[in-house]
Amino acid sequence: MLARLSLCSGLPSRNWQSKVSSVSIRAYSKTKFSLPRPHGKSFAHRSELKQAKRIVVKLGSAVVTRGDECGLALGRLASIVEQVAVLHNQGREMMIVTSGAVAFGKQRLRHEILLSQSVRQALHSGQNQLKQMSIPVLEARACAAAGQSGLMALYEAMFTQYSTCTAQILVTNLDFHDEQKRGNLNSTLHELLRMNIVPIINTNDAVVPPPVPNSDLQGVNVISIKDNDSLAARLAVEMKADLLIALSDVEGLYDSPPGTDDAKLIDIFYPGDQQSIKYGSKSRVGIGGMEAKVKAALWALQGGTSVVIANGTHPKVTGHVITDIVEGKKLGTFFSEVKPAGPTVEQQTEMARHAGRSLASLLPEQRAEIIYYLSELLTEKKDEILSANRKDMELANESGHFSQALIDRLSLSTVKLNSLAIGLRQLAVSSKDSVGRVLRRTRVGNNLELEQITVPIGVLLVIFESRPDCLPQVAALSIASGNALLLKGGKEASNTNKILHQLTQEALSIHGVTDAIQLVSTREEVEDLCRLDKLIDLIIPRGSSQLVREIQRAAKGIPVLGHSEGVCHVYIDNDASIDKAIEVVRDSKCDYPAACNAMETLLIHRDLLRTPMFDQMIDMLRAEHVKIHAGPQFASYLTFSPSEVKSLRTEYGELECCIEVVDSMQDAVDHIHKYGSSHTDVIVTENEDTAQQFLQQVDSACVFWNASSRFADGYRFGLGAEVGISTARIHARGPVGLEGLLTTKWILRGEGHTVADFSEQGSMKYLHENIPVIQGTFN
Repeated sequence: MLARLSLCSGLPSRNWQSKVSSVSIRAYSKTKFSLPRPHGKSFAHRSELKQAKRIVVKLGSAVVTRGDECGLALGRLASIVEQVAVLHNQGREMMIVTSGAVAFGKQRLRHEILLSQSVRQALHSGQNQLKQMSIPVLEARACAAAGQSGLMALYEAMFTQYSTCTAQILVTNLDFHDEQKRGNLNSTLHELLRMNIVPIINTNDAVVPPPVPNSDLQGVNVISIKDNDSLAARLAVEMKADLLIALSDVEGLYDSPPGTDDAKLIDIFYPGDQQSIKYGSKSRVGIGGMEAKVKAALWALQGGTSVVIANGTHPKVTGHVITDIVEGKKLGTFFSEVKPAGPTVEQQTEMARHAGRSLASLLPEQRAEIIYYLSELLTEKKDEILSANRKDMELANESGHFSQALIDRLSLSTVKLNSLAIGLRQLAVSSKDSVGRVLRRTRVGNNLELEQITVPIGVLLVIFESRPDCLPQVAALSIASGNALLLKGGKEASNTNKILHQLTQEALSIHGVTDAIQLVSTREEVEDLCRLDKLIDLIIPRGSSQLVREIQRAAKGIPVLGHSEGVCHVYIDNDASIDKAIEVVRDSKCDYPAACNAMETLLIHRDLLRTPMFDQMIDMLRAEHVKIHAGPQFASYLTFSPSEVKSLRTEYGELECCIEVVDSMQDAVDHIHKYGSSHTDVIVTENEDTAQQFLQQVDSACVFWNASSRFADGYRFGLGAEVGISTARIHARGPVGLEGLLTTKWILRGEGHTVADFSEQGSMKYLHENIPVIQGTFN
């Protein structure tokens, strides 16, 4: 059967199997769906789509057919079948409304006609004298009749790979106008779903009235895909489906024709918004177009079925588009009857960008005034801030879902607020020498001068969990650097974040740039925010290593500034001072264990084992209630050792650390390079030569000599505040303050100069003379 099907499709029989997406059917099938939901009201938010029990998947002609409109896109179809099988095996009730019979039949009939013509010509003309053969115009209904059985056989063969049974149902408009037929159809579909069978439904294109000719197809009229759009919508409502996924060859619904300069993909479409939409040309197959899809979607929505229109042809997403939609990811256009009270995250980003340009155009003194005022508000409103923070702390403790390290980061105090206010005032002073500063000036030629100046990056997205003290720090840095800012905090700090953001906007209002800093309070998933590559210029994650890694994986086309882990080391050299060693290790580990700059691994020179220094170090750690894990080398020296470490790359974030033994300073450096995270590493020694070698060789963002790792901080470095610590090799590295949030642009001033003036035949010569820049010079 597969061999015959592949002949009709023009592809080897194994090809569709080799193109199945990498999604593991076994992995997804482990999650069984068991969330019954009363029908009658559509889902209000994408995140609720996970609850969808009964789902209709509509496959448009452009999705099912190949680009030449003659035959099926087997690889694409196979990946769609796999996703439907995945959801079906989770316990969901799946139905497919499919196109493709005409295209399949067209290919089959063309093959038969060409074969017939070649045989006749060979008999009449003799060998090697075949005339050029022409293909007659093929009538659409005949193509449908020839292709329907093959299309269904292909679906059956593909679904069999996942032990899923299918059934074919052909319908016409008359089946919905006749009450008895409609009742029979409804009863049949319910019985199939009850028996765990996937119904595959199509319009009976072999008997329907002929459509209006479609010039998009070369000599072949096809049944309008709008019939299947309306069919899918009617079936979804008749069957009380929770979700209708309509796949086409466009990303979703745009506010103007796709491809035009100002066209923007609409994330969520609400009834009543259709008046603001300008529809473009129709798809390459069918005559329904996007307008027909929208009408069908709104009709289904009114009937209680949620709808998503998405691209089923894009090679990067086809293999997981259906499962991603059901998981609530932001793909295509989601139709919702519930319009949020506030702006969407896209609108917030646009508002921030617009106001951010005004912020960047303010005088440095004006930006400093905003930061000063914010620092005063942190002190004046401390009681309100701490009250909101207590609510968050109570909820976090009651939930029992958060680690002690995360709860420690969540906590605010009067001391922390005062420290924040001091840091902001420092930043206000330094910010006066930031945006628009001239870095270099060059005389390119006579009366032709070039300048390089500092400018804001654009729109920053800072995603942080717990740590509400991060909000005013990052806000002040974005103000100082003239950047627009989008903030996404964790729900565990929602009350604290809300009041801190209100105070930030109050400070911004003194110069009319309130919208420059936005707090995302909608149900946006982090992964969805990371896809806004046309709106966001830089992502800065603040939180656990898991959060940072997730953002680095999810960010497509947007740079990410940060570090995934803070595996910091302190190396005690054999020439170390015992007092310095004890105090540096105590502070590095015990001052704030949850911080990313806290020590996680203590490296000790082998000669120090069984010495008073080693004994005092162990006694100090035990007195501080630090749980010790033994590295492999350290464990080999002990008869009864602490628990052996599972990984030398562990970031504990609590009163725990690993102790490992090394043979030399060079051995310590090698260990740090192999197991460290390029964050902060420390040597304790009285030997200056050894220290200099360590400082030079260790390739980390921060390398210290006889000082605690906890000094790796923007405030302690005198930066006023920091957005985080970067371990990247380009742009900013280490604690990232004001300078790390600026980029540059080049300004050239001339008097009608042309490149031709500087050619061999020109009258001018390049000078490229550096012009001294006076410190504090601004463009």
